[in-house]
Parts: sequence; structure tokens; C-alpha cells
Amino acid sequence: MNTPTTRGTTRRKVFAIAAGGAALGLGVTATLAAWTDTEWVFGGNGAGGPGVGTSTFSVQQNTVAPFTTAADWVDEPNNPGGEIVFGPDALNLTPGDTVYAAVALRTAPGSIAGDVELQAGVPAAGVTTNDAAGLLFGAMNVRVATATAAFTCDATAFAAGAAATLIADGPLATTGGSASQPLVADAGSTQVYCFEISLPDPLTLAPGTTLDDYMGLTVAPAWEFQAES
Repeated sequence: MNTPTTRGTTRRKVFAIAAGGAALGLGVTATLAAWTDTEWVFGGNGAGGPGVGTSTFSVQQNTVAPFTTAADWVDEPNNPGGEIVFGPDALNLTPGDTVYAAVALRTAPGSIAGDVELQAGVPAAGVTTNDAAGLLFGAMNVRVATATAAFTCDATAFAAGAAATLIADGPLATTGGSASQPLVADAGSTQVYCFEISLPDPLTLAPGTTLDDYMGLTVAPAWEFQAES
């Protein structure tokens, strides 16, 4: 008596499963579209330009006292560099004589800050000398005084109580600066250096030489200022 009902129920389940299968099949085979979007950013400087980069560090020199003319500030990175003039008496030294010359350093406009340190003297590249294979170079002494403002570069710069600070005192061939000096960024400060070259009296003679061997010689010392930001 219940058979027709059971068959009807079974038939409805079959139809329902078949319909569900058709729906699943449609979902598997159809391609469903999707919306997409992207966003970009870049590192800028607030005015549309690049915003990440490197700083610059450059030191300039000025050999023309009182170091106030803008055109006199130049970059001389190679030996022999700029010429500091010791004057005509520098070619006529006798034991006990001294001569003087000055140079000023600063950072270039736009440069970051840094420090400079004077290195020991070496022969100037490409400058003709007659120093008997370093005889005169090895006999001379050097002193260097420095200050952050222009000062008279003569014996007074090395006197007790002078405003300049002594940073070098010894043999020309081996004496460098005893300390570094800071330079403010963007040409914000000037460091002035006064060099004193002397021929000692009495003169210490190299082995196998006499005073006559030191006469008529010339030498061109060069100094490097090593700078670091």
C-alpha cells in the first residue's frame, strides 16, 4: 500500500540531486569575472622630485689672504695642489732663518660638515727641485698654527698667548698635525693654517756631509689635508 508513495519520494530525490548536479556543473565550468585595483607610491621631496639620495662632501682651499674673495676658493685634490707663497726670502735661507705662508680651508657650498687633519710634508709632484736627494728636505723643520679666523701669519702666530693653536712642530719630512679640525657644513666656517719653515741653527748634518753640501739647494714641500665627513 505504501509502494507508490515510496516511489514518488524516491523520484523527487533523484530529480533534486540531478538539478543540484546541473547547478554544480554550471558553477565549475563558468568563468566568473572579478574587479582588480593597484596602488603605487614613490619616495619624493615634497615637490615632485626624487626624495632619496646621497649628500655631498667637498673641502675647498684659499691661498690668498685675507681669504674673503669668493673666486679664490678652489678645489685642489691632487699633489702638488694650490701654491702657498713663502716669499722671495725662502730661496735665501741660512741656518736660523724662518719663512711663513698661510692657507684657509672650508667646506664647499652645499657640502655636509666634516673634519680635516694635516699630514706630514712630502715632495711636491711635478715641481723641479735641487735638494740633493732629499738632503735639504730632511734638514728643515716645520711648525703649523691654526685658528678659525684670519690672523697674521708670522712669528707672532707662534708666540705664547697667540690666538692660533700649534698643531705641528718638528722635522719637515715626518711631522703632521697633532689633531683634526672641524669644518661646518655649507661653507659655514673657515679654518686658517699658518706654516713656518725653518732651517735650524746649528744644522744637524746627515752622515758624510758638510755645511757646504746644503748650500744652493731648493725643495718644494707639499702637504695633504685629509678630510672626512
